[in-house]
Amino acid sequence: QVQLVESGGGLVQFDGSLRLSCVVSGSVSRFTDMGWYRQHPGKMRELVAAIFSDGSTTYGNSVKGRFTISRDNAKNTMYLQMNSLIPEDTGVYYCNAAESTASGPANYWGQGTQVTVSS
Repeated sequence: QVQLVESGGGLVQFDGSLRLSCVVSGSVSRFTDMGWYRQHPGKMRELVAAIFSDGSTTYGNSVKGRFTISRDNAKNTMYLQMNSLIPEDTGVYYCNAAESTASGPANYWGQGTQVTVSS
């Protein structure tokens, strides 16, 4: 059973920084793509950033130039460096990993970590 555990969330002031971590049980190299999503109260979960098996990345428009996604295969960990934080970045951040299995595609989620940005 794959487990993803996020950490690094918290309360930060406007224009501050945080780094989120997602530790995976097992090798991250098995996943075709991994990503960070966030959810604001009463809204749908949205993609923040994703990183693919070839190392390429993609970002949501609202975080481009401020956030950086990375992964360390040796540590089975994915990161999200968040700089220049604004109150609109407040939400619960979830780690996601996807892989292809004999039974078809599989998606895994962490439990989420709260990020709160004060103005």
